[in-house]
Amino acid sequence: MTKQDLIDFEIEVARRFENKEIHGPIHLSDGNEDQLMEIFHHIQRGDWVFSNWRSHFHALLHGVPREQVMAEILAGRSMMLHFPEYRFFTSAIVGGILPIACGVAAAAAPGERVWCFVGDMTASIGAFRDAETFAEGHDLPITFVIEDNGLATNTPTAAAWGPHLFRSDSKTFRYAYKRTYPHVGSGVYVAF
Repeated sequence: MTKQDLIDFEIEVARRFENKEIHGPIHLSDGNEDQLMEIFHHIQRGDWVFSNWRSHFHALLHGVPREQVMAEILAGRSMMLHFPEYRFFTSAIVGGILPIACGVAAAAAPGERVWCFVGDMTASIGAFRDAETFAEGHDLPITFVIEDNGLATNTPTAAAWGPHLFRSDSKTFRYAYKRTYPHVGSGVYVAF
C-alpha cells in the first residue's frame, strides 16, 4: 500500500459518498499518510489494531484488502469497521475502544502486541488517562497512538484543554498532522 494508494482510496470514498452510494457518515483521512506508513512498519500482521471512526487508512495498512474495506464503507459502516480475521476493530464512540484494547492487551499471548489509535480529543478525556495509567501500571503490551490534528471535532484542542495536554511515557506515541478534509463528510453537502 503506497501513499498514493491511500490518497486514491479516500478520493474514491468521497466521490461515492457525493454520488449518494454511502448511506452513513464518513470520516476521511488525509495529510497523515507518511506518519501512518512509518508507524505500520512496526506493526506486525498478528498484532491487534484498535481504532476510531477515522480508520480507513489503519485498516488498509494493517492488511485488510481494499475491496473488503470499501464494501463495509458502502454498507454504511465507515465509522465501525470490524475485521476479526485481521485483528482489527473500531468504535464510533469517543474513547469506546480504549477499555477493549486494554482488555485484549491484558489477555495477550506472549509476543502479541496491541496498538490503539485515538485522536487528540479522545486523548483529552478521563477514559484515555485511565487506560494509559492501567496499561502502564500493569506493563501491558500496548501502544497508544495519538493522532493530533489540533482539533477536537472542530474546536482547537489546545484552546479547550490547554497547551500542555499530552504527557509522554513508554506506552504513548503522538504525532501531529494537518487535516485537509472536514471532520465529517467530504466537504460537499449531500441530501439523501
